[in-house]
Amino acid sequence: MRAWGWILYGVLAAIGLVGFFLRFATGHQLAGYGSYVPWGLWVAAYIYFIGLSAGAFLLSALVYVFGVRKLEPIAPLALVVALASLLMALITIWFDLGHMERFYYVYLRPNFRSMMAWMVWLYTAYGLLLLSELYFALRRHLPRYADRRGVTGFLARLLTGSRKTPFTEEEIHRDENILRVLGTIGVPLAIAFHGGVGALFGTVVAQDLWHSPIYPILFLTGALLSGGALMTAAYVFFWPRKDGQWKEISLLLGRVVLGLILFDLLLEWAEYSIPMWYGVGSEFRALWNTLFGPFWYVYWVFHILLGVVVPVLLLVWGLRGRMGAIGLASFLVAFTFLAIRLNLVIPSLVHPKLEGLVHAYHDHRLIFVYFPTWFEWSVVVFSVVLGFTVTYVLVRILPVIEGRLLKEVA
Repeated sequence: MRAWGWILYGVLAAIGLVGFFLRFATGHQLAGYGSYVPWGLWVAAYIYFIGLSAGAFLLSALVYVFGVRKLEPIAPLALVVALASLLMALITIWFDLGHMERFYYVYLRPNFRSMMAWMVWLYTAYGLLLLSELYFALRRHLPRYADRRGVTGFLARLLTGSRKTPFTEEEIHRDENILRVLGTIGVPLAIAFHGGVGALFGTVVAQDLWHSPIYPILFLTGALLSGGALMTAAYVFFWPRKDGQWKEISLLLGRVVLGLILFDLLLEWAEYSIPMWYGVGSEFRALWNTLFGPFWYVYWVFHILLGVVVPVLLLVWGLRGRMGAIGLASFLVAFTFLAIRLNLVIPSLVHPKLEGLVHAYHDHRLIFVYFPTWFEWSVVVFSVVLGFTVTYVLVRILPVIEGRLLKEVA
């Protein structure tokens, strides 16, 4: 399985690198969106990845802020996943920019009334906070590696001032207090920036389907569900020690994921049923197109079947002691959650706001039809491979797993 995993990684890395170079060589020419549909797969992937980051971070906050010590072993890994997912999201939305080289203008020429500008500043603060939390979570374990050669030894000496003596109980307690303060700051920050993504969509008054006060709440619950499911799958399948503690934590995470699936489904019912109740209006037509249009399978197959029904059945079975079922269910939830983000971004854009506009002008960029091209998918694959690489490297060179390097964990 390890050999096949590395083969898959190599294939995906090659596909991602092709998309990376084509993005710089051809710009947006190979993308499937146009003037009427300016947002597509990359925007959907961006909000998907940022939700994974927020969800993983909030899982770490259960330990550092709310004192759920049972989940303490996976808290540093949750911070690493949150950092990698944030990088994936920012890289993906950076590729979507028309002028990628101007990204820093939001710092030098800010528009304080722009929701997007506020989000960028929140992302910056959030990224710095993640690095700070990871530092204070890991530095107590670094002195034992100060004498080593290579990257691990260099980082251990750099981050601890070449200290070789173990941290005292008082110093560890001080670091835990710092983590509690940082986590307490981070919880409203994560809620603000991911709820802010929902507010970014909700404040677009021209898009009836988005213009709803429930969007910030949907984004937050979606982040908890997708990020929690990703961490659960990673823990069940890749945690190096399959002991009694592993089983206990897996069962706890499985219950959390099951509850979040049902709660998120309840909010989705409210989102869909109320605009469709009387069967009139632009929101009804857009939602009807989502459910029964040409891409109906994105909702019914990838979201409802593979993202809700199958995971719920697997989780009910898995909570009886089948850890593999919990891991598979969580993977399905995390993987298929992109379908929810696609159904959030695209249906509202492909529905003309003015009757007859589709026939008024004729150009290959002036159409209300969108389907992601292989080029767009390859760029998303690049972001995924980059995030996995960052996670794997950090886990290999830093004591993220139980305070030890990955190869040392029995």
